[in-house]
This record gives sequence, structure tokens and C-alpha cells, in this order.
Amino acid sequence: MKKLQIDQPFLPPIWAQTQYLTPIAKKLAKEMGLRFIGKLDKHEDMYLALTDQQLELHSGKNSTQGPIFAEFIAGKMGYRRAQGLGRRELIGRAVGLKKGEPPTILDATPGLGRDGFILACLGCSVRLVERSVVVAALLQDGLKRALYDPATSNIIKNNISLEIADAKDIMALKKKPEDVVYLDPMYPHRTKSALVKKEMRSLRCVVGGDEDAESLLDCALKYAIKRVVVKRPHPSKPLADLKPDFTINGKKTRFDVYLTKND
Repeated sequence: MKKLQIDQPFLPPIWAQTQYLTPIAKKLAKEMGLRFIGKLDKHEDMYLALTDQQLELHSGKNSTQGPIFAEFIAGKMGYRRAQGLGRRELIGRAVGLKKGEPPTILDATPGLGRDGFILACLGCSVRLVERSVVVAALLQDGLKRALYDPATSNIIKNNISLEIADAKDIMALKKKPEDVVYLDPMYPHRTKSALVKKEMRSLRCVVGGDEDAESLLDCALKYAIKRVVVKRPHPSKPLADLKPDFTINGKKTRFDVYLTKND
């Protein structure tokens, strides 16, 4: 288990020059236990690239695909935050957000952190636990950049933590359990006529297909104080074919909610 610091950016704005990138990239590779390849090799299946803007995941054999990176300031996340996120957000309803103290959340499958960030914007204390060092590096970079933006700084500082670990190991310890465990495992494989978007396919190449999602749910049900929330696509079956206590439906996805009593 390795808790990642998000209190210093990889690249202060004044350092956004090429000569500073290589030593910073080497340091990052060493910290994460990743291989530093130096000169770009287009034959690499997947590789991380540190630019003067952000840390990016590239597919060397698929040059038509753009880079993947964690983004909380601009883009879709920036737009949603700027529009205002209320308690009636579907994900907020799913985790049991009501008046009073917001629930604490263990996000056991954070990916690029979007749902976790939305929950943090809603006032929840969110613990991101990511077992892939590559995805964790992308997350750490995105959170650091958001920490230094006035619009998102307090959200990151007060409501989000990040660590590299297998969430099942953390939940097995049952130390200071969170109110809610949030699961968004990789969606089931689809046919070529309905492939998941390119970003998800690339992440699947890095993290795999979450084949242990059913055992993750089992651990979560024994750990969460109040509930477990599983995000699923329409019209897939419930995870592990386990009927939820209730479901909150969106247009393309739904939230299956399992109530627990582990306090």
C-alpha cells in the first residue's frame, strides 16, 4: 500500500520547458517502478509521456488515437463543476447523500477519477484506491494540476486522497471502514458493433478487464458501513447476478445499490 502525495505538482508553470522534463520523468518512473525509455518509440504498445502540460498515456501502435490523461479543471469535468453539482445528482443519490454529514467513500475502481471527483465536489470525503501504477500516475498528475487551480484547489485538498493498492487488501483489514464502497468495474466485453469508446479500450489494455469484480463486490459488502454502489451499463445483469436492494437509473448507466449493516 502506497499513499501518493498530491501536494506538489510535477511541473510548476515556470518550469514548463523541455530541458526540465527528462529528470522529472525519470524521477516519476523511479517512484512508480516504471521503465524509463527516454527517446520515443512508436513500437511501444502503451507508454506514458510527460509533456509540459500533463502526463499522458499513448498507444504507440495506434497513432490515430489521442492521448489519455486525467482532467478535472477543464473538459467535461470542468463544465459539470461550473454548471453546479447538486444533491440530486444520480451518483449523489446512489451513495446516500442527504442533509447533514456527507458519507465517506472508498472508490475501489477509480480509473481516471471522474466519479470520485464528482463525489468530492458534492462534499464527500473520497479515498481513491488504484492498483495500477500507470493509472495511479495519471490520477496523481491530474489531481496535482487541479490542486493548483483556484476553482478546484479546496476540493482536492480537503476531499480527496489517493493510494496505490488493491482495494480488496485494504477492505480485508477493516481499519476505519468508509460509509460507502463505490465500484465501477470495467464494463463487459461487447461485440464489434458496439465497442466501448477508445479510452476505455486503452485502459483495459493497461489494467485488464477486472475479472475479479465479483470478489471485489463480496469484499465490499463485508466492509462498507452503510452501502455498496455498483455502476453498471444498461442493460447488463447485476454484478455477480446479485440483486440490489434498489437501483437508480440514468440514460446509459445505472447505479445498483446494496445496503449493508457493518457498523
